[in-house]
Amino acid sequence: MKSRASALKIEQKATIFAALGDPTRLSLVSKLTDKQAHSISTLTEGTDITRQAITKHLTVLENVGLVSKVKNGRESLYELNPVPLKSIREYLDVIALQWEDSLSRLKDFVEN
Repeated sequence: MKSRASALKIEQKATIFAALGDPTRLSLVSKLTDKQAHSISTLTEGTDITRQAITKHLTVLENVGLVSKVKNGRESLYELNPVPLKSIREYLDVIALQWEDSLSRLKDFVEN
C-alpha cells in the first residue's frame, strides 16, 4: 500500500513539473511570487499574450494547485499557493542528497 501512495505522490509531483515546464506558466508563477493577488489584466501587462491564453495557463496552474482563484465582483484574482512548490523543493532536495551520496561513493571507489 505504501508503494501505491508513493507512486501517487510522484505522479502529483510530475503534474506540477509538467505545469511548470511551459515558459509562459513559469513566467506567471514568477509574477505571482510577490504574494499579492493579480487580475488577468495585470498578468498580461508587458506580454503579447492574449487574456484568453493567460486564463488557460492559469487554469492549468490552478488544476495542479499552484494557483488559487478568488472572485472579486466580476473580476477573478489569482494568487500563488506556495505549498506545492515547497513539496517540489523537498523532493528535489532528497534527489540531490541521493546524487551527492552516489557521487561520494563513486569518488571513494575510484580513489581507492
